[in-house]
Amino acid sequence: MNNSVANTARLLGAGARALLVLTLLCGVLYPLAVTGVAQALFHDRANGSEVTSQGRSVGSSLLGQRYDLPLKKGRQTPEPDLRWFQPRPSNGLGENSVNTQYELQVSGATNLAGDSGELIRQVRAAEAAVIEDNSTPGHRVKPSEVPADAVTSSGSGLDPHISPAYADLQTRRVAARNRLAPAEVERLVEEHTDGRTLGFIGEPRVNVLELNTALRELVARGGGS
Repeated sequence: MNNSVANTARLLGAGARALLVLTLLCGVLYPLAVTGVAQALFHDRANGSEVTSQGRSVGSSLLGQRYDLPLKKGRQTPEPDLRWFQPRPSNGLGENSVNTQYELQVSGATNLAGDSGELIRQVRAAEAAVIEDNSTPGHRVKPSEVPADAVTSSGSGLDPHISPAYADLQTRRVAARNRLAPAEVERLVEEHTDGRTLGFIGEPRVNVLELNTALRELVARGGGS
């Protein structure tokens, strides 16, 4: 009996010591080490890749967001604020709902086939809106000028980037709405166009949040002059 109690006590003691050591190693020291390395070597990424403007955070460069006017009474969705560069559509499906506003709790692809009537309707409606929104006096946008990313959502529905072609398509409208010279806005787009990763992976892209942040600062300065 005494041996059995002693053995049980030793096993419990060994288990308690192992629990304490593993908790210290895996629950305290390891997280502190990983966090320390991340903060030291990858400070920006470890903190969510935040984009700041005038000393405050305006979002993350990894997540897209919309630029809309205040919601009008009687409407279910707000109208885009055409002073700013607009992102690509966000139509990812969540559970029994559709994310059209880059809401983080709903992410995913539409899962609509290429010959889906609903997808075709969405693309045509988006194309018409892009043409109408970006046509300016003296320049009517042609359907052939509308790039694919202007009328389709990404796989996540939260893509923070647009193609340089879509950014270029919006420069005349953005310049007119902000009373800027088109050349100033074109230069802004060029400065915020990232090339292919390592020179061959992916496609050139423009981060909409970073571009609009730079645009806001340019407007606040009264243009580049």
